[in-house]
Amino acid sequence: MKILLSNDDSVFAKGIAVMHGALQASHDVTVIAPDRNCSGASNALSLHQPLRIQQMDSGFYAVNGTPSDCVHLGLNCFLEEDPELVVSGINHGANLGDDVIYSGTVAAATEGRYMGLPAIAVSLCSHEGKHFETAARVVTDIITKLQSHPLAANQILNVNVPDIPYSELAGVKITRQGRRHRAEGMVKAKDPFGREIYWYGPAGAEQDAGPGTDFHAVANGFCSVTPLSVDMTARDSIEDMEKWLAM
Repeated sequence: MKILLSNDDSVFAKGIAVMHGALQASHDVTVIAPDRNCSGASNALSLHQPLRIQQMDSGFYAVNGTPSDCVHLGLNCFLEEDPELVVSGINHGANLGDDVIYSGTVAAATEGRYMGLPAIAVSLCSHEGKHFETAARVVTDIITKLQSHPLAANQILNVNVPDIPYSELAGVKITRQGRRHRAEGMVKAKDPFGREIYWYGPAGAEQDAGPGTDFHAVANGFCSVTPLSVDMTARDSIEDMEKWLAM
């Protein structure tokens, strides 16, 4: 299978190298990833600067753009043949609950689906990054299953894996997104010239994190697999809104 592999942690990140190593044993893999860390980039596109792509000594391709840029450029122009799957990751840190709104990892997978391809986003739920091999093995298993059970045309998979040895995984659970409390306040400081600056504070604590959620699965040693719809229409609201907006 031909696979386009990207991420948001940069072409130099350990996670993407481990994922590439696991996939290339059975697949034809091309890596196109940002030339710098783009965590939190979400679905941003670089509309006000030209994109450049450069092959690194590793054979990976680096782009001076966002994760979405990398996938869009790869599929729409750079690759001679379309791949059959887009994989994004392995991300350094979880993408659970509300995180998916901001995640460049999830955005790269979403861009692949917008371009007509099935896609998987995968994250290791720890910034220490001890067991990327666990996440890589989970994804290779999922890819094997997808070949006989294709994803729906409007969905991607968001995979979050505990940072533990594969042998210690409790299993795999299909989950829904949980939800965090409102994010904590921003941190106000001053730069060396006395000017005010602001840093984002920590993410909000888990609020909706009970059984069935991605938070709960990972906290209990399971790999969380959440199908995400790229069509964000709130279909349950359409009929009611048609009534109260009627003129």
